[in-house]
Amino acid sequence: MNIRPRCFDHADAVKLNDQVQLEYAARYGDEGDVTPLDASMFEPPNGLYLLTYDAQGRPVATGGWRSQEQNDQGYSDGDAEIKRMFVIPEGRGNGLARRILAALEADARAAGRSRMVLETGDKQPEAIALYTSSGYTPCEKFGHYRTYENSICLAKPLH
Repeated sequence: MNIRPRCFDHADAVKLNDQVQLEYAARYGDEGDVTPLDASMFEPPNGLYLLTYDAQGRPVATGGWRSQEQNDQGYSDGDAEIKRMFVIPEGRGNGLARRILAALEADARAAGRSRMVLETGDKQPEAIALYTSSGYTPCEKFGHYRTYENSICLAKPLH
């Protein structure tokens, strides 16, 4: 597997984003994650977007982080927010999400961010298991879904 930085609007990133949105819609019975995102949010040094390719060069996993500072959506200064962590069904169970997560944490730490944060939902038990086993703990809710009952917000110090 080959992990490469890509733009959030790269064709392969768009393809996987479309797939994860379909999965969110199926799990939650809605239109998917409507958090406003654009490619500039993931540009270094204020973010990073990664794609993992298999031996045949097919995109199989994705994930990114973007800088956040204290604001009215509940973020804190120095936050790095994880977005669009996803592994295609055929690629699951091979540790790809864990490898992407570690790479994102290392990059955010190198960029001077102090805390990784993420929001997931209660119908994503595999995501919750990945994050909690990687040292993430519940935190005060933040972001677009902070008022939703099924929203779960987690954080991990980066120092």
